[in-house]
Amino acid sequence: MVFESTTIVDCFLIKPNIISDERGYFLESFHQKKFLEKTGISTNFVQDNESMSNYGVIRGLHAQKGEDAQAKLIRVVQGKVLDVIVDARKDSPTFGQVYSSIISADNKHQIFVPKGCLHGFSVLQDKTIFAYKCDTYYKPESEIAVYPLDSDLNIDWGIIKGGEIISIKDKNSLSWKEFNL
Repeated sequence: MVFESTTIVDCFLIKPNIISDERGYFLESFHQKKFLEKTGISTNFVQDNESMSNYGVIRGLHAQKGEDAQAKLIRVVQGKVLDVIVDARKDSPTFGQVYSSIISADNKHQIFVPKGCLHGFSVLQDKTIFAYKCDTYYKPESEIAVYPLDSDLNIDWGIIKGGEIISIKDKNSLSWKEFNL
């Protein structure tokens, strides 16, 4: 596995070693010892989640607050997304910075999202299956969300303008300014 630092502190793009032959492929999607050696971050994933979405869907920007904050390891099993992380840690030197990367079933990249960062993704192909591990259990009462199309964040989600499909909950989430009050 190759671990690349991103523009956000403690956020990593992970590129697996893929072994391919006439039968298909094999890759190691997670190895705790290698993860700790390469990132210096000790984690224990306790929950796996998966969603399926079609082109135009934007899920996010979400996080959990306080002691329920979650680190996530994300990947795409089928299809393609633009994965987006916003550093929402007020004490971080990269606070407010946005990092995005194409994650797909073809490139098999993964992203480690550190605790305290907002996370979201836009779906760039129909029937995309998105999977992620969390190091803390989901608690609805701890969830926070920022409107993904907030002009202060100015995120290009790679979706045709007006073609975005966003849940009512996400449409009614906080603005970036409200989040930072």
